[in-house]
Amino acid sequence: MATPEELAYDKFLERVRRTVYIDELTPLATTPVIESAFNQFGTVKKVSFIPNFLGPKELPMSVLVEMETEDMAQAVISTVSQLPFMVAGMPRPVRASAAEPNMFVDRPKKPGRTIRFRWIEPNDPDFDKARRMKRLARKHTAENSFMLKKQLEEAEKLSKQQSETAVTHHKKFEMMDKLLYDGVAQKLADRYSMKCFPYR
Repeated sequence: MATPEELAYDKFLERVRRTVYIDELTPLATTPVIESAFNQFGTVKKVSFIPNFLGPKELPMSVLVEMETEDMAQAVISTVSQLPFMVAGMPRPVRASAAEPNMFVDRPKKPGRTIRFRWIEPNDPDFDKARRMKRLARKHTAENSFMLKKQLEEAEKLSKQQSETAVTHHKKFEMMDKLLYDGVAQKLADRYSMKCFPYR
């Protein structure tokens, strides 16, 4: 018979299978925006933002979106992997993947798992390995900072391009609306013997 600890962990794993991990999300995204974007795939049960402790606030965010069923979560992953994801009317190059247990802050302890640690003294044989790991962590931090800087530049470039495209399209629609309203489109249609729908 399963212990209460094992039952709780099984229930947690079921929740993990229903959850989608979304990366590269705009920092302007809020819970209502995420819910409305994902409700088209099914019912969103919970949205959990993963805080970024390693960089500035302008960095793209990550979020865990818990759907009602596992099939809904798979539909999200499949669709977002193939088509651009729209947030507030703008396409975002987000990445979607299945969530993993270590992404959850409130995950229960895995049954049978124990964590052991010890301090390493300078005369310990493993002390040199620990120092190498420390240097490697510093190197990774520097590489991460460089990549984050490039990522922010790319995101800013994309945002500027999307903004310019939206303004251009808006101007085109305004010009077309004015041509229809002034009757110029109808006159041109009459001149070239074409059909023109009346302006409403």
